[in-house]
Amino acid sequence: MIANGAPEAAGAVDASVVLVPVGVDDVALDASLAALDSGTPAGTRVWLADDAQAGPRGREVIEHWLQRTPLAAHYSRRQRSIGPVAHLDELLAACGTADVVVLAPGAMPAPGCIAQLATCCARDPSIATATPWSNAGETAAWPRCGEIAALPDDMERLARACASMPPHHPELPSAVPHAVALRGSARRRAGGLDSTSFGSWYGALVDLSLRLSGLGWRNALCETAFVARGGEGAPADGDLDLIAARWPAWHARLAEFLMQDPLRPVREDLARRERLVDPPLPQAEFAFPA
Repeated sequence: MIANGAPEAAGAVDASVVLVPVGVDDVALDASLAALDSGTPAGTRVWLADDAQAGPRGREVIEHWLQRTPLAAHYSRRQRSIGPVAHLDELLAACGTADVVVLAPGAMPAPGCIAQLATCCARDPSIATATPWSNAGETAAWPRCGEIAALPDDMERLARACASMPPHHPELPSAVPHAVALRGSARRRAGGLDSTSFGSWYGALVDLSLRLSGLGWRNALCETAFVARGGEGAPADGDLDLIAARWPAWHARLAEFLMQDPLRPVREDLARRERLVDPPLPQAEFAFPA
């Protein structure tokens, strides 16, 4: 069962929560939490949710983080695992109609990412899911579509380049699981995740995205935000077969998107801005009397 419950007022309309499912990799968890701390405004509500995945070292990382984070952090841990999709569906249901950002285990948001995702959703009320760029982001991958690239050398510089992008928020075939902002009202109307059919967050998110699209909502790229990750999410056994049976046009649409690469001009624009972005202003130097 959930130990500490949802963050206070998580069910409030128009509230926003960052959901961070805990994985088994304690090193990736530490890096993910450090990135959240360094690039997210103090007081942002974060729910660190453990489906009985963290080992002793991982729990030490969590306890240390809870003691020092400037974020409004909440931690819950199940005594027994119920699986990633059922766990996330439980968490999202507890958040009610709140808009939620879900970070994949080990995902490292660049500075300003969470705020940019919230702004993206606020900018266009037809957006149900907003996915940021990632070095391992499939259709939202940067610098090359559909490829896994190395972690960025300078996340702060890349974040400033992203923030300078024109916010057009083009359509994606579906949201991508490295990180996604979910509009609470749209998620509730679509009925949440299908935790009885899918074994992975990847498969369940594709299915949810396509149901949202069928209801008239948009699955958009948030080109003003970036999340780094060590690798792509993967479907569980049988998930792709189920998607193909339920959504017969999906695989052809995804393949066409990857081959035609309609976001190439946008990715090239970001690469150009990243090369030209000004370095951060140096801190003022003060002369002290001897």
